[in-house]
Amino acid sequence: MTFKTGRGWVNLLKGTEALPGQGLERSAMVDRGMFNRGMTKREFLRFSGATLCALSLGGLPSCSGPSQAQIVKKGLIKTKLSPYFTPLQGGEIECTLCPNRCRLARGRRGLCRVRENRDGKQYSLVYGNPCAANLDPIEKKPFFHVLPATTSFSIATVGCNFQCKFCQNWEISQASPEDVYNIDFPPESVVRKAKEMNARSIAYTYVEPTIFYEYMWDTAQLARKAGLLNVSHSNGFINPEPLRKLCKVLDAANIDLKGFTESFYQELCSGELAPVLRSLKILRQERVHLEITNLVIPTKNDEMPVVKEMCLWIKKELGPDTPIHFSRFYPLYKLRTLPPTPVSTLERARAIALSAGLEYVYIGNVPGHEGEHTFCPKCKKLLIQRTGYMIGEVHLKAGKCGYCGKPIPGIWP
Repeated sequence: MTFKTGRGWVNLLKGTEALPGQGLERSAMVDRGMFNRGMTKREFLRFSGATLCALSLGGLPSCSGPSQAQIVKKGLIKTKLSPYFTPLQGGEIECTLCPNRCRLARGRRGLCRVRENRDGKQYSLVYGNPCAANLDPIEKKPFFHVLPATTSFSIATVGCNFQCKFCQNWEISQASPEDVYNIDFPPESVVRKAKEMNARSIAYTYVEPTIFYEYMWDTAQLARKAGLLNVSHSNGFINPEPLRKLCKVLDAANIDLKGFTESFYQELCSGELAPVLRSLKILRQERVHLEITNLVIPTKNDEMPVVKEMCLWIKKELGPDTPIHFSRFYPLYKLRTLPPTPVSTLERARAIALSAGLEYVYIGNVPGHEGEHTFCPKCKKLLIQRTGYMIGEVHLKAGKCGYCGKPIPGIWP
């Protein structure tokens, strides 16, 4: 379906893959000139609203029955009581969902902008209210060891518990519910839509899904009953109790290990490294399929001795068969003055990871590079050929190398 916005024509059924290094705001083809000069926040919000209107009116296959009509509006639509808070004196509460542990007076919101103290109780302000819903290749998440060449129905609300200066989706991650258009899209409708579109999984992505935890949890339970996988792309900044609970319905997680020093997390993310490392170990303990993404940013986290230290930690704590994606940085948000990551830097990081003993090391955001392919760590033969999000040759048999029979970790058809 094609519809017209104030700036141009949008096609929701074609050209929905983001360009390398670009975020959700460029996931549909709309007014190339606007993107060439850089989209303003006002334009993005207008575009987001138009996109969601198209979704609700049939831009994507519609849910059956009049009861499934979807409401699009700017601001709050629904709220839900959260179990993740501790009452304090004087009506204050402490959020226990993530390590920020925000202390909130009545009427105040946490750093994520989407959790509020209402009369001494914590409420999620984004339950069932996504501002983004797309059908994506599973490789875009990126997952290279999960059902190759399938699609994942991907949802996100506004908000995030980090403030990354390099965020590619900052227009929604650093926004409040009142800033954007949201769609009334409850869990049962998300699952129904995913099935209608022949997706094999539902992805909780684009922003940090921890901040819409209740929505993710309810949707994931229904998705599992419907035979769909649940996958998440996360910063891993979540407390152990809610994470272990989520693992009961989570099939795969790609965690952004953004750097490997506390100073990097504090200065560029307003976060901490230690809780992320803890989350990685919990996911491995709970047997959730795990992949890692490391966005390599020039002058910020591209020191090769630190990369080696990170790779040795992954091997020791998570196992040598943990896939890692070294992804190319493009100038975005508050780091627009930095250059794109040289491909040679990514190649050095990959070589270090392989020499450290990691078996599945990928290069991201460089379409056509050999580092996109999966090779058998035993016989060294090509197992899965990729060019961007396109899959070529596949030489797997029942989750094993088609040549030597070595088991390959992942979720395979």
